[in-house]
Amino acid sequence: MDIEVYRPGDLTSADRTAWTDLQSKAHLNGSPELANPFLSPEFALAVGRCRRGVRIAVGRENGEPVAFLPFQRTAAGVGRAIGLGVSDCQGLVHRPGLDWDAQELLRACRLAVWEFDHLVEGQVPFEAGASGTFPSPVMDVDRGYETYLGELRARSPKFTRTTLAKERKLGRDHSDVTYVHDERDPAALRALMEWKSAQYRRTGRSDRFAQPWITRLVHQLFHTRAERFAGILSVLYANGKPVAAHFGLRSERVLACWFPAYDPAFAKYSPGLILHLRMAEAAAADGIAYLDLGRGQKEYKDSLKTRELSVSEGWVTRRHPVALGHRARRAPVRALRNTVLSRPELFDPADKLLKRIGKIRSGSR
Repeated sequence: MDIEVYRPGDLTSADRTAWTDLQSKAHLNGSPELANPFLSPEFALAVGRCRRGVRIAVGRENGEPVAFLPFQRTAAGVGRAIGLGVSDCQGLVHRPGLDWDAQELLRACRLAVWEFDHLVEGQVPFEAGASGTFPSPVMDVDRGYETYLGELRARSPKFTRTTLAKERKLGRDHSDVTYVHDERDPAALRALMEWKSAQYRRTGRSDRFAQPWITRLVHQLFHTRAERFAGILSVLYANGKPVAAHFGLRSERVLACWFPAYDPAFAKYSPGLILHLRMAEAAAADGIAYLDLGRGQKEYKDSLKTRELSVSEGWVTRRHPVALGHRARRAPVRALRNTVLSRPELFDPADKLLKRIGKIRSGSR
């Protein structure tokens, strides 16, 4: 396989079409995970407009493109998965049965190391460098929403009954409860980002929307509309005002859940859960196979999921001092974080401390 590396703007329309076609046929070729919108050319190009050092490696056989790897690179040769920190799915999009060598790919990209934290399943040459594997829950709706809801009732009857009862109560207490699956009003997006920033601060987490490049990226994707890719803003309204919203990305068959939030004044109705059920219903009607809820242990994800995918984190390295230095800096941080997240006796006190800090930061008691 011959490998060429391009700046995002230099990728030809023919290459972009070939990339999209590989994703569109992935479920037919036994690799449905490659259809994730975070692996799409549109996401890579949007990140390229917001971040420096974005490149796209294209593998060719007999002149025809057969593989695409978007990545970010520093001048020192440190490489990261495209959008590392906000991307929920990473890896090489490739034709069925393609064999590739990770070391050869890194050399062609002039990388000493390539770091990932949401590596998709089936990337054997990269998986050798994985330091951990984690569940990514999904909601399967390929057999229709009613089938999904029936399975949810059978698996979690109390949760389903309570959530649907809260939806009915929301309708009784507030007039004109409506759902818009693909909202184009920028004001609703601003409301979502304000809620999410407040949630980050309230829980002591780092506010992603305080980083200008992430805000720019979300706006870029909100306005991105292609035949088989779009940024989707879904909003639940009551009394004509948004009470819950979610912004995510969709490909032809996958809706990747990304930024959900709700108005805390409506918390007793669990509007976020109601929103996710409405999203599942609309996605099923729109031909989506599943909603990917993303890596991370959350009670609502466990309640809504039908199964789990797996994603990995780690790095692929060459024998290079830059790679050794990067790994020495990053490995202890990752190991400590994952230890805390995986052990309730450590996570619960840490979570309470973060929330306490969040309350102080927000000026509340």
